[in-house]
Amino acid sequence: MSRDARWKALLELLVERGRLDVEEAASALEVSAATIRRDFDQLAEQQMLVRTRGGAVVHGVSYELPLRYKTARRAPEKQRIAKAVAELVAPGEAVGLTGGTTTTEVARALAVRGDLASGSPALTVVTNALNIANELAVRPQFKIVVTGGVARAQSYELIGPLTDGVLSQVTLDVAVLGVVAFDAAHGAAAHDEAEAAVNRLLCERAERVVVAADSSKLGRRAFARICAAEAVDTLVTDTAADEETVRRFEDAGVTVIAV
Repeated sequence: MSRDARWKALLELLVERGRLDVEEAASALEVSAATIRRDFDQLAEQQMLVRTRGGAVVHGVSYELPLRYKTARRAPEKQRIAKAVAELVAPGEAVGLTGGTTTTEVARALAVRGDLASGSPALTVVTNALNIANELAVRPQFKIVVTGGVARAQSYELIGPLTDGVLSQVTLDVAVLGVVAFDAAHGAAAHDEAEAAVNRLLCERAERVVVAADSSKLGRRAFARICAAEAVDTLVTDTAADEETVRRFEDAGVTVIAV
């Protein structure tokens, strides 16, 4: 296992459990305790975790794992969700994409759709996510519009009043939201309030709103609200979604697609 893969696995375990000791982590990753101690020390230097005697803990309840360490989490579910979301987009439409691992997969699914291989443009994509813009910019049939703003290191998203200036001037057919939490009563949410504000504006500029979220995000709350559940037209999730949770979304007027 490479160092990068090991760090991803360590951070995923840490976020899941909240605390890890050296021996526990070494056993889970099948590496030596010395390797784990070194990894913990290096991750602590990057402020990715807090080092403790004999182990490590996350920074707190609002801890957010940076995007580059989240790509492997629930990857099969995210890819299925992304393919289903991409199929909801018609050729020639203007699509807004927020940042996040699932929306990044949506961008990739759109990029390989055969009916979007040509056109002028085949699709207009408006995004505040630098990584998504970078991946799609090589597709000449796509018109890519990147908002201004200040880059947020955790998610590669542009935020702030400069972003608002661009989004207030565009109209979208569909906005695709990546969220950290989506609850029928409390709505869609993000960890960061500035990120949530940009996502909210993206929703307001769209004719329809799609939330792309795996089942682990459902029924949860997070600090910064993006929009109410009633503002969302469609939720695309995986088949592990709880039936009662799905029913609550449907009662709120959200169409649920489980893949």
